[in-house]
Parts: sequence; C-alpha cells; structure tokens
Amino acid sequence: MKKYIIACLLALTAGMSIATAQNKSVPKEAEHKGLLWSALHGLEYEFKAGVNFGGTAPLPLPQEIRSIDSYKPGLAISIEGNVTKWIDKNKEWGVNLGVRLDTKSMTTEATVKNYGMEIINNIGRPTGGLWTGGVKTKVKMSLLTIPVLATYQINKRWRVSAGPYFSYLMDGDFSGNVYEGHLRTPDATGEMISFSGESIATYDFTDELRNFQWGLQVGGSWKAYRHLNVHADLTWGLNDIFNKEFKTITFAMYPIYLNIGFGYKF
Repeated sequence: MKKYIIACLLALTAGMSIATAQNKSVPKEAEHKGLLWSALHGLEYEFKAGVNFGGTAPLPLPQEIRSIDSYKPGLAISIEGNVTKWIDKNKEWGVNLGVRLDTKSMTTEATVKNYGMEIINNIGRPTGGLWTGGVKTKVKMSLLTIPVLATYQINKRWRVSAGPYFSYLMDGDFSGNVYEGHLRTPDATGEMISFSGESIATYDFTDELRNFQWGLQVGGSWKAYRHLNVHADLTWGLNDIFNKEFKTITFAMYPIYLNIGFGYKF
C-alpha cells in the first residue's frame, strides 16, 4: 500500500510542477484574467492523480472457476485533467469532462474445471480445449479514457459525480500459464494432456483484447485545502474486454476498479 501512495504523490507532484512552470511563463496579469474569465463563465479546472485498485473479472462468477487462490494488484497509476462547467448560479449542478491516462493491472491464480483454454505447445503451436487445474493470469491495460459526468456540489467541501466513461486501449496484456492439471482437446471427451510438478504451459490472449471499452463511473471528492482535493471514483466496465469473435473464454470479463488519489484545483 505504501508504494502506491508514494507513486500517487509523485505523479501529483510532477503534474503540479508542470502546471506551476507553465504558470510562471505566463504573466501574472494574464493568468489572473484567465482565471477570472473562467470563474465568470462557470468554469473550473483540476489536475488529478491516483492509483487503481481492483480487477478484471466475470460477473457472476461462472461455474468453471471453482476458487480464486491468490490475487495481487499491480501498480496502476492514473493521471487526469478535467474541466467542470457549472450550469446554475449557485454552482450546485455541473457537467465534468476529463481526459485520463489509465493503467489497470492485476495477477490472479485460480482453480478451474472445463475452462476454455488455448495453450502454446512444445513446438510453439496453439492447442485448444478444456482445462482443469490451476490457471495464473496477468492482466494489464493502458487506456486513454474520457469521463463525461454529472456533478453535484453538496456543500463547500463535498462533491459527488456520476456518468459514463469511454476508453481506448493503447497497450494491453492478457497472458499467463496453466499448471497442475490436464487439457482435454478438442472437447471434454478428447485426448488428455497432463501437466504436473514444474511442468507448465503458457497462453496469450493479448491480441483478442477489445480496443474500445465503456462503462459507468461514480465517485466523490472532499476539499482538504483551498486547492487540494481528495477523491475516490469507482469505474465499472459494461462491455467485455475481449472482441466478440473471441470464443475460447466462454464468458465476458469486465474491468472493475476503485481509483483513490488527490487533485489540484486551479
């Protein structure tokens, strides 16, 4: 947990340093005029940095997955710039539009039965079938995300928001290995290939990841100081991370992550 907090603080510090450097290059008079113009037009700007905790999982848990044996979140940093446009005089209701660089990452181990799988055999060729045994999975996605949120200011310190987000996958990894079990190929009555001890087989479904993802985001923020906010946002994917043509894994998987971090309001 400590390394995630440190990473988040470093990201926020870097962003604030860039913003400060840019502000220094702008004459004070012009800077004040710009902020005054924004305030008069109901505009508010913020830079946010945080870390994502969560996972990519099927809902509900299918019968093929008998148990989750281990879970390890990866270092997943997010950096965002956003603008809020207030639509009433009291600045209670607004629309928030942002641009976010997202990383979502996890590693899991599970025990499965008749789990759709395509392993890489000893001569480098894929062999498909149904796997029973242990599965280790590594998921990492780097995304460009645009959240479009309705915002409500509860009081001077508390604010909540909700709305859709849209993501483009810039880089991804969905891979792992199978161990201590057997593969029936091409189906449950087919030839059995067994793995035990240190014998494993790898798989890689990275090329099957969907480029476009979307879902819902719900969160809130607390104003700690004049320019510093603390925020928490839950993002819940609503479409499968895999292309619809991909049939090896027979159930949909959704990214569900909680982002916790800090924001600097200009």
